[in-house]
Amino acid sequence: MKIRTRHKICASALGLGLLAALPAHAADFEVKMLNRGEAGAMVFEPAFLRVAPGDTVTFVPTDRSHNAESIGGMTPEGAEPFKGRMNEAVAVTFEKEGIYGYKCLPHYAMGMVGVVVVGEPENLADAAKVSHPGKARTVMGDLMAEAG
Repeated sequence: MKIRTRHKICASALGLGLLAALPAHAADFEVKMLNRGEAGAMVFEPAFLRVAPGDTVTFVPTDRSHNAESIGGMTPEGAEPFKGRMNEAVAVTFEKEGIYGYKCLPHYAMGMVGVVVVGEPENLADAAKVSHPGKARTVMGDLMAEAG
């Protein structure tokens, strides 16, 4: 009887240990590319996200003539930049912690930018140094303030 109890306890402890070792389920997020949204014309909604390493964000061209791509200088060191094609959804799994700035290339100067913060914003100072054209400067300034 004691042996069975010990085996049951050992088996239960082993089972709990194995469950704890399994990776957590990564989350999926969606960002819409819009001609008009709550914040005005030519926007990503939401334009700011906080996610965990391993989470995936899918950028969806809800309206036509948009893409989503990394902004040079606004990705953590060692992270792969991404570039979606015009009028096509692009799913990005973010593995490295830090700030990722992104834009719609045709509407960049109109302020169509966004930020994903993965875990801790390790590269905040470097990302804040990047200059942006036109209205993107103001929109990105507000998003970076939220990130920091």
